[in-house]
Amino acid sequence: MDTITLKSLEFHGKHGYYDEERQEGNRFELDVIANGNFKPSVNDDNLDLTFNYEIVKKVAQNIINGPSEKLIETLCKRIGDQIFEQSPVVNQLTVSLRKLNPPIGVPAKYAEISMTWNR
Repeated sequence: MDTITLKSLEFHGKHGYYDEERQEGNRFELDVIANGNFKPSVNDDNLDLTFNYEIVKKVAQNIINGPSEKLIETLCKRIGDQIFEQSPVVNQLTVSLRKLNPPIGVPAKYAEISMTWNR
């Protein structure tokens, strides 16, 4: 099984449990790990036979720039569902979403959720 990893894609979105977060917004980072048989793509540089990074960017951007959600779990699931649906050559997908500097009253680099999809 082959693996393609995208790390720390950065987005700004108006999501969070508290009203202030949904008004001012937060910074988010996204990691995606795709597993599948991507070797056939090298025979003729066929993007349809491998994991297309542009799908990740478009899906994540649309969801994170879309309607506010209270939980990063909801965002992560929505992002992963759409990427997995649009990437039929991917057998396993792991999506990790981080909210940077979460408002918890003490310094924290991030809060993170990871979810995995399998065919």
